[in-house]
Amino acid sequence: MTPTVRALVRRPGPRLVDGLVTHISRQVVDTDLAARQWANYVEVLSDAGWETVEVPPADDCPDATFIEDTVVMFDDLAVACRPGADQRRPEVAGTAAVVKSLGYRSRTITAPGTLDGGDVLKVDRTVYVGIGGRTNHAGADELNRFVQPLGFRVVTVPTTKVLHLKSAVTALSDGTVIGYPPLVDDPAIFERFMAVPEEAGSHVVLLGGQRLLMSSAAPRTADLLAGMGYEPIVVDISEFEKLEGCVTCLSVRLRASPDPPGVI
Repeated sequence: MTPTVRALVRRPGPRLVDGLVTHISRQVVDTDLAARQWANYVEVLSDAGWETVEVPPADDCPDATFIEDTVVMFDDLAVACRPGADQRRPEVAGTAAVVKSLGYRSRTITAPGTLDGGDVLKVDRTVYVGIGGRTNHAGADELNRFVQPLGFRVVTVPTTKVLHLKSAVTALSDGTVIGYPPLVDDPAIFERFMAVPEEAGSHVVLLGGQRLLMSSAAPRTADLLAGMGYEPIVVDISEFEKLEGCVTCLSVRLRASPDPPGVI
């Protein structure tokens, strides 16, 4: 029997326009357009074979739609995050409850540790954790204690030019880390690094096979990846990019049911 592949999502709330911005200037966000873009993003996931599981809205939390920052999945273990921004911490409980209802084991990052899921990039059994903005060393150390028994190895990465590590780099299915060089603190940390020509081209979501979900703001990168044999599926997420969001921020993929393990 083929295991279920799921993706957690959370629709944008009425206070989206008040979302935090750190490394860019604040821009006007069109909430109606954002809602349509989110719906299209979810439709793309569904069309690619992912069962989307909607976490209940958190309307008092402007950034709640960026669900990636609330939990990180490792095999059958869900690690509930402790976001570095105080106002984002109420977002975590709703995600944790849904993951628990799906049958996953859970652990929680605790004070003084902070950990945003957007700072965690898994490449095979190596876990790169960005340090510098929302995530601190105490959070990375606690994460390491949770996942080392599962065979994962945590490597910390300086992240000073963007909000999160995955704002700077993500990874292709063959393990190659891709990024826009002006925003990557130290490309040499990664075993295999490939430069891409656009900032938004640094962000891909692996959908299975050679399919990649990516932003329509990176057409040159999409062409580059298509030439390498990948199948880019592009979406317009302009309103979320105005809030330092990217395609990875809007979902958390659960590659299989917790028995047997197999979660990304």
